[in-house]
Amino acid sequence: MKTKNYFVLLFAFVSMTSCSQDKNPVNYDHDYEVVVPDLTIPWGFVFLPDGSMLINEKEGKMIHFKEGSKMDVQGVPEVFNRGQGGLLDIALHPNYNENGWIYFTFSSPGDNGANTALMRAKLENNSLVNKELLYKATPNTTKTPHFGSRIVFDNEGYLYFTIGDRGDRDINPQDLTKDGGKVYRLNDDGTIPADNPFLSEPNAKRAVYSYGHRNPQGMALHPETGKVWTHEHGPKGGDEINIIKKGANYGWPVISYGINYDGTTLTELTEKEGMEQPLHYWDPSIAPSGMAFISTDKYPGWKGDLMVGSLKFQYMNKVVLKDGKVVKEERFLDGLGRVRTIHQAPDGYIYVGIENMGIVKLLPKKE
Repeated sequence: MKTKNYFVLLFAFVSMTSCSQDKNPVNYDHDYEVVVPDLTIPWGFVFLPDGSMLINEKEGKMIHFKEGSKMDVQGVPEVFNRGQGGLLDIALHPNYNENGWIYFTFSSPGDNGANTALMRAKLENNSLVNKELLYKATPNTTKTPHFGSRIVFDNEGYLYFTIGDRGDRDINPQDLTKDGGKVYRLNDDGTIPADNPFLSEPNAKRAVYSYGHRNPQGMALHPETGKVWTHEHGPKGGDEINIIKKGANYGWPVISYGINYDGTTLTELTEKEGMEQPLHYWDPSIAPSGMAFISTDKYPGWKGDLMVGSLKFQYMNKVVLKDGKVVKEERFLDGLGRVRTIHQAPDGYIYVGIENMGIVKLLPKKE
């Protein structure tokens, strides 16, 4: 009898303490095909108008994938490929067909380490030309975590990008005079928009649009509202989905739903006046990376849902939204590998960058 009671109590304990993400149902009704094989860490990718792809490998290699072949793009700037640093996100200008501008972020090395930078360039004869450094966070540091970084254009043509707190949580995120732990907004040529929120703040970084972030590695434009959404890594627990507001403070590290990695208390506060609450948070952490809204008819009933990658649990998470709240989550591509980035492509299908695998295409429900 004691043995039976022991197992009953053990089962109850495990049920209470198991990861909530493990309880999300796994969707086995969809399949996938590998479109680009043999990639290591495909941090970002975009589709060019001719159907080919540009893919950023974290190690510092940009790949042009066309008609089944990979070609290394020449002229990629040197990157600081250490820790979480490397060649990061990539995006096309909304009017790429007219101007040819390609934007990308990377950990830019120099004296005393590196920091996140944003550059634009054009592609000619498989080489990057007309390179322009639009933003470089300062100062450099030899610390290797939390470079961010994602890029998105809004419907008015403003460019948003993220930089993580660079491992200096008690210094950078809440200080507007310092880079790190911020969402930035620029004009497409790197100049500062005239209505950015902190232009009159003494010594503030003029490109900052919102602050109090930890390490945003997901950003997407809502297809209906036009608002910029992000997700960011928490510490041990407390990963967040946020809707970005002009000039808003998202609280890190003053408020958090997570704890320190050693299990000690990070902060007693989960909310504070003047600081934004997340739309949703995960506890325990799923380690989110990559983010895309679904606006296609390729997957019936999915319009308005949000796809988020999980590095920790190695799946793509479909987040079902209703009336501005998360009402359901569901796993896809379960166990294939660490999901690094997600895009809904021009053909309407979902493409997913998976570490140590490649880029896969999610196929609609099996008949």
